[in-house]
Amino acid sequence: MADWYNEISLEDLKSGIADKSIILVDVREADEYAQGHIDGALFVPLSAFDPTKIPTPAEGQKVVIYCRSGKRSVNAMEQARLFGRRDVSTHFGGGIIGWQKAGEPVVTGM
Repeated sequence: MADWYNEISLEDLKSGIADKSIILVDVREADEYAQGHIDGALFVPLSAFDPTKIPTPAEGQKVVIYCRSGKRSVNAMEQARLFGRRDVSTHFGGGIIGWQKAGEPVVTGM
């Protein structure tokens, strides 16, 4: 793991979603997002990744990126970092696979 980004645990992700302290960003593609995503996740696909589409977090908030299994989220964080977004440095490495394996719900559609 690189020293400039962070992993978030499932528990911390769930509590951050619940208390709205996390801006969650899904970087999978449209078909994957439509098949099932974490409720409230913003859709910013890696194939057309634009760091300006990610809102700047307010005080006490943080951006968390996720994908299917953790590879594309790291790529997205690298792109955001190169763009100058130091606030896009946390991902849920388990991705949607880890979320669903833990029995967490997903919503479908765009």
